[in-house]
Amino acid sequence: MRSSKSRSRAKNNRNRPSGGNVVNRVFDSSGPEGKVRGTPQQIIDKYNQLARDAQLANDRVAAENFQQHAEHYLRLLSEAQREMEAKREEQERQNRERQAERDRERAERQEREAARQSDPAEAPQPDVLDFGNEAAAPGSGLVETPENQGGEGGAEAAEPRKEKAPRRPRTRKPKAAAEPAKSPSGDGDAPEAAE
Repeated sequence: MRSSKSRSRAKNNRNRPSGGNVVNRVFDSSGPEGKVRGTPQQIIDKYNQLARDAQLANDRVAAENFQQHAEHYLRLLSEAQREMEAKREEQERQNRERQAERDRERAERQEREAARQSDPAEAPQPDVLDFGNEAAAPGSGLVETPENQGGEGGAEAAEPRKEKAPRRPRTRKPKAAAEPAKSPSGDGDAPEAAE
């Protein structure tokens, strides 16, 4: 079993902020007049009100005590707001950097597109149709090139073409002339067995 002391320490530790959104967190504050519950701003307002009431009652000790409680939550709230402001500024800085990077990329893309449109060498070229030798006919007005002529300087020179030798007709071995064997009867109809 746990002792009541360890339980009370654990309970008190729950009231301390551990990151997160402190501005909207609800706290239980044990002040001199009892518990005050609410967000840090609500607790500050309540302790300031109690401090004014104590001053009107000429209780300077209680007024100072309430002001110290209010000051504690005021520090807590201002620290949380400072952290939130720093996070917000960091996010804004990152967003500005990302936007600047996107703008740079967009400008580079536009420059490349403009350069490509102005440079005819990089513009898309139409497909070239090969009509073979009929395109280089004498009356067509086209210039005869080494590629069309099959000369040494064309594409054939870069990749030599192996020419096939003309095919010779297949020759068959002549069948041995079989002489009709004569049968003992002399008919010549039935062949004799080879010896």
